[in-house]
Amino acid sequence: MQKWTLHISCLFIFICSSCTNESVDTYVSTPSPLKIPQLFEDNILNPVIPTDNPQTVEGIALGKKLFFDPILSANNTQACADCHAPENAFSDADRFSDGIDGIRGNRNSMPLFNLAWNYDEKFFWDGRVFSLEHQAFQPVTDPKELHNTWQQVEQKLQEHAEYPNLFKLAFGTSKIDSIKVTKAIAQFERTLISSNSKFDKYLIGEATLTPQELNGFNVFMDETKGDCFHCHGSDKNPLWTDNIFHNNGLDAIVTDLGLGKVTGDPADNGKFKSPSLRNLTFTAPYMHDGRFATLDEVINHYSEGLQNSPTIDPLMKKVNQGGVQLSAQDKADLKAFLLSLSDNEFISNPNFLNQ
Repeated sequence: MQKWTLHISCLFIFICSSCTNESVDTYVSTPSPLKIPQLFEDNILNPVIPTDNPQTVEGIALGKKLFFDPILSANNTQACADCHAPENAFSDADRFSDGIDGIRGNRNSMPLFNLAWNYDEKFFWDGRVFSLEHQAFQPVTDPKELHNTWQQVEQKLQEHAEYPNLFKLAFGTSKIDSIKVTKAIAQFERTLISSNSKFDKYLIGEATLTPQELNGFNVFMDETKGDCFHCHGSDKNPLWTDNIFHNNGLDAIVTDLGLGKVTGDPADNGKFKSPSLRNLTFTAPYMHDGRFATLDEVINHYSEGLQNSPTIDPLMKKVNQGGVQLSAQDKADLKAFLLSLSDNEFISNPNFLNQ
């Protein structure tokens, strides 16, 4: 009788263990496809979503928690959000960000939104990283940023009271590694969609532009005036960037090689990614090195401040005149239009905030 009891007990344990293992092996997170704005649907290609990192409810939630958690830094004092703050459209109001050791970088923190539509998938100002997942690797180990090691990050997360279960929910396993960390962060970052500015509402008939804003848009599109649309899109490109690298005439002598340092091609020296013109209300200072504190300075640069250099972009057609030479009225109108591209709901969206 005792032998049968023992055998039945063992069989019960074996069956339960098999059920447990099967539930882990067949675990499926909850799909959460991106909500594509109608303007994007109508005018541009579908977003880039890696087949090995689909959007899920659990993955996005995990990525959001990691994005705001200083646990990724070596001394637990800084998170991704410290240099990519929601109120600044996920950029930094300081010209250069301080890392955990007080060391300053030499590039302005890029804003984060509409990243899933970066079709070439070249990230950072100089395009040195391919894919959003790989982009998330660098700040963690950069001595000027979070200055950590991935081995230490994995250990801290593995020993945390919550993270192993959150990784299990997101990826079907509680074993944490750097690949899963960056996949989760990338899932969250892909949800950062900005598409509800005043100009967006104007395009779908839900808002009216002022005469100044309308004239500013005309200045923006006019090749004899602002001539801005080649690099920064139009009403048919809701990204308001081409996501391509250009030398836009900042310096006669190029000291920061930008894309040229990445490719090794001297023809790329001084080229940096065109940033989106969305959310300029929140993303000062401007340019890759944050040299311009105001939007007026940016407009003045293109109007009369262009500097010639061997790799200046051919689109800077009036460099020999110093720029496009806008009137004071056209400058004011252009500024009014550019500010109409700011999305107030984006910076206050509770899905994007640490709450």
